Amino acid sequence: MSEPKRLHPIAALVNTLKQLKELIIPFVVFVVFGSRGNGWDLVYLIGSVSVLVLVLVFGILSWVRFTYRIEHGELRIEYGIFIRKKRYIPFERIQSLDVSQGILQRPFGLVKVKVETAGSGAMGMEDSEAVLTAITKEEASQIQKVLVSIKKRERQNENGMENEAQPSEGTHVYKISQGELILLASTSGGVGVVLSAVIAFILQFEEFIPYERVFQGFEEFAANGVIFISFVMFCGFLLAWLISFAGTMVKYAGFSVVKADHDLVITRGLLEKRQFTIPLNRIQAVRISENPIRQLFGLASAFVESAGGSSANEESSKVLILPIAKKRKIAELLEPCLKDYQFEPYFKAAPPRAFRRYLLKGLIITVPIVLATSLFFRPWGFLSLLLLAFSALWSWLEFKDAGWSLDSGILTLRYRSLVKSTVFMKKTKVQSMSIKQSPFQRQAQLATIQAMVKSGHSGSGGKVVDLEEEDVESIYKWYSHEAGNEAWENQARPLQ
Repeated sequence: MSEPKRLHPIAALVNTLKQLKELIIPFVVFVVFGSRGNGWDLVYLIGSVSVLVLVLVFGILSWVRFTYRIEHGELRIEYGIFIRKKRYIPFERIQSLDVSQGILQRPFGLVKVKVETAGSGAMGMEDSEAVLTAITKEEASQIQKVLVSIKKRERQNENGMENEAQPSEGTHVYKISQGELILLASTSGGVGVVLSAVIAFILQFEEFIPYERVFQGFEEFAANGVIFISFVMFCGFLLAWLISFAGTMVKYAGFSVVKADHDLVITRGLLEKRQFTIPLNRIQAVRISENPIRQLFGLASAFVESAGGSSANEESSKVLILPIAKKRKIAELLEPCLKDYQFEPYFKAAPPRAFRRYLLKGLIITVPIVLATSLFFRPWGFLSLLLLAFSALWSWLEFKDAGWSLDSGILTLRYRSLVKSTVFMKKTKVQSMSIKQSPFQRQAQLATIQAMVKSGHSGSGGKVVDLEEEDVESIYKWYSHEAGNEAWENQARPLQ
């Protein structure tokens, strides 16, 4: 593949649709609300058609001017409509290939390839190092073979080996069943996302919709239509849940994880088939998440935090490897491919005296809400008193779930916000550690510990508040090999 090649012509359409997607909100406002019977209809029509034509022309020109080739161990890309740009990517720098097949590529037997490198997401770069929007499966396979060959040669040089066994076909780690897929979709937290997206979309048109008049009429109706309003709200949440359910089913259909030599290969998707590779040596931490609904049934999800990814593509840095599974089976599923981790550690919990602080922090937020609601929305506002009981229960859950463990070079932090999280971090992967101790914590001999690993554009990790002071000091000593007394010179001290 030394001769420059163009993408498939369907890439021109993909480029056009991408530009239109970015312009959809202003375009809808311009076309639908631009004319108000003031005689400018023809101008708005001509302007709209001109924008569409320009976007289409730029999409075609972008396709014509984009070429790629493999030469001298590099993926070489040239692009740019007015200013010609060249980008040479050595295969040694490529960390992973994200291969997907959308609804536009599938009828032509094409795929989209995203190239993630060691520098993606660094120094303000938001996108992948390169994206080949529409190439044949054979060309994508050739790129993968070159990458595998070069990575194999690197490992041979590092290990001082002249020969190495041929890459295996891979070992299946996990494949989602139809029942698990339905359970995953039923218990996902996508309802809030759907509702937020709908509200955000509606608010785009606040200049044209008389919200004050609408809400005034709604208030008058609400006084006598409580049952009807409750029914409408129920229908709204049901619709949002159905949309979330369908989206999750489509997104995670056929989800599977395969361990192939030194990589984890994840495949998923119904309408858009995706396959992306995670080098095992790029895994920084493992995170097990349990939302409240799944926790009731003993279910959890598992993610790996990868050093790849970018701010615009966080999915490449926080990668879901177990969408849903019985928590007691996670160790059995993951330990064969992540042998350095211990997924059933012994946790040391926060001391009993810390519960008062958890309870107080919850009440500080809840009490003002209850007082305001009870004062201004009587008598129904008194129902908000139930929030006090809910706040106390949630504070107890946060306290009960706070814990830590040190085992064979692995630091494990467990904590709860809305979701219960358990983060497993190797000592060699921890980028920084900080400890905090407020005057109130110092009086109670408590402290907060936070550990961070490299993940995507910024970082990730775990934070547990109000642990035993001696426990936090022991974690600090484990990480720093320094005298523990120096840790307390400042309220917060990041370590490099």
